[in-house]
Amino acid sequence: MWESGTASSRSPTPVLRLQRLSFAYQGLLEIPYDTILEQRDSLQVLDLSYNLLDESPALLGELENLNTLILDCNNYSSHVKFPYMPSLTILWINKNKICNLPIIVEEIRCKFPNIRILSMMNNEAAPSYFNGGSLTQYMDYRLYVISQLSSLEVLDDTEVLPKERILAKKTYRMPHMQKGNKRRKELQH
Repeated sequence: MWESGTASSRSPTPVLRLQRLSFAYQGLLEIPYDTILEQRDSLQVLDLSYNLLDESPALLGELENLNTLILDCNNYSSHVKFPYMPSLTILWINKNKICNLPIIVEEIRCKFPNIRILSMMNNEAAPSYFNGGSLTQYMDYRLYVISQLSSLEVLDDTEVLPKERILAKKTYRMPHMQKGNKRRKELQH
């Protein structure tokens, strides 16, 4: 487990306030909330990769300063339920069991409104050469995700280009546009 932080001078006994915490390669079946939530005021980066996790990480919502969450190589599916975390800007969820792209993207869009970097490589829902997907499938995946996550700057290992954003808007409607159109139709009937 790697850690970095500073000792707090508030209490007589120095308390280590960590900015980064890793539980990678621990074979965990459950998230160690007791240890993690002790750092709720200072933790910015949490790495839970290479474990056996599949539970929804609901209590991570208490980490108000967390900006990076790494969940690579676990057992998360498209139906994972994240807490609302406006501070989170980086999510790595590579090599999990995510197979339904619209469901996971909607969850990310609703729960992480300020997401800038998202990596979902090596999931069935993210077709690429890594998992047998074609270039056409990969481009369609990219355009869909970019169209739904307007604050996204990097998807997987590639920067989101302005021309991709334009093409994504032409190819897929933005979520708020869909809701507005639906509401207009409801008012007309």
